[in-house]
Amino acid sequence: MKIETIKTLGELKQSGYKPKSIKDELRDNLRNKLKAGQPVFEGVHGFENTVIPELERAILSRHNINLLGLRGQAKTRLARKMIELLDEYIPVVAGSEINDDPLQPLSRFAQDLIAEHGDATPVNWLHRNERFFEKLATPDVTVADLIGDIDPIKAANLKLSYADDRVIHFGMIPRANRCIFVINELPDLQARIQVALFNILQEGDIQIRGFKLRLPLDMQFVFTANPEDYTNRGSIVTPLKDRIGSQILTHYPETIAIARTITHQEAKLDDQQANAVYVPSLAKDLLEQISFEARESEYIDAKSGVSARMSITAFENLISTAERRALQAGAEKTTVRLSDFMGIIPAITGKVELVYEGEQEGAAVVAQHLIADAIKTFFPAYFPKIEKLERDAEASPYASILEWFFTETGFELLDDATDEEYQKQLDAITPLTDLITKYQPNGLAEDRYFLKEFLLWGLVEYNKLSKDRVAVGYQFKDLYSNYINKLQ
Repeated sequence: MKIETIKTLGELKQSGYKPKSIKDELRDNLRNKLKAGQPVFEGVHGFENTVIPELERAILSRHNINLLGLRGQAKTRLARKMIELLDEYIPVVAGSEINDDPLQPLSRFAQDLIAEHGDATPVNWLHRNERFFEKLATPDVTVADLIGDIDPIKAANLKLSYADDRVIHFGMIPRANRCIFVINELPDLQARIQVALFNILQEGDIQIRGFKLRLPLDMQFVFTANPEDYTNRGSIVTPLKDRIGSQILTHYPETIAIARTITHQEAKLDDQQANAVYVPSLAKDLLEQISFEARESEYIDAKSGVSARMSITAFENLISTAERRALQAGAEKTTVRLSDFMGIIPAITGKVELVYEGEQEGAAVVAQHLIADAIKTFFPAYFPKIEKLERDAEASPYASILEWFFTETGFELLDDATDEEYQKQLDAITPLTDLITKYQPNGLAEDRYFLKEFLLWGLVEYNKLSKDRVAVGYQFKDLYSNYINKLQ
């Protein structure tokens, strides 16, 4: 059907067009994709075996859907991806406020226009990108916003009484007829407003200030909600829940690999940043592990969740920290360092809800704890495990490093050191090179210095070395010599 040749109702009839509800439209297009083995909901990672099959079953069942999950779990992303299951274009009566189907007009305007012009009634075409409506539920949303209200100005201009249904100004939901309509954070909607949705979902009529219009709207509703909202700010009233066909639980990425894929996809980096800053694979893993640690941390409210956006913004900050250092040094390229992770703290502190103990510690300190926990988690995967109690210090694979620090007065890694200076500083600790060669012989050459620094930070987290923040960088010392110096 070539839409550019169909401009009137008569031409539409001759084309063989048949009206189809939006739920059937979504269902048919999904069926075709599944039969052809084509991917559905591309770009949404980690839900392939959990959320997406349930969502596909809901669409095949022609259900309205409630996506229930913590913040940053791609609920709105899933709803927006449903647009791709709509037909590319649908016909509408030209000038209709509610996207009337020319063969099944609902509004008084469309019915009167067709009665007057017949097959000459003008037809427009609506692209699927224009068939997505979204409303954030807030306590100040009114029935007039969603359903509609009497418009006294329209009544005056048309010289109609308030008893005439033509004086009604339609709200967002009627205007989203034949579209996907998303209400985000549904529990925030006042109970009386939720009640106003009952008839639309089930019976297909609307009531506005005494008017009861039989208006069988054709819509696909998608609601999103955070489980925490049920106690903090409100609830979904039971009769409304009963009218929502499928409730689907979302979740956070279950593996580091999936989390990395999401972060890489969503991080806003230009080619200049990507080319100027090299990020070792271990650095990417550590960054994702921070979010995993946060979701288990005793300092953070687990019910509130830790959004995937934390990893995304933290990655952007990590790149920018290294980029800033390179710009100040006049270097074209640089590599991310472990000390650069201190630059992601602002991306963490604004993304987590702290419990009382966390508030006592302070957001910045909690962020540092998370970075330390991520280092400690990954350390045994790269180097020999450090036991809490070791009988023979000489048997430890780290004895040579600890001896080096015992004999030296101290060691500093400076924040603004050039790459050459940074490498020279780490190369000065000769046992580091031996350990990297022994335990990471197949590591990439460009990752070796990050591994060296990672080894130092790991020894600190296992209480083998001490680390202190100084004005221009970090100072590493032997634990015992540091203690002895304090006694002198």
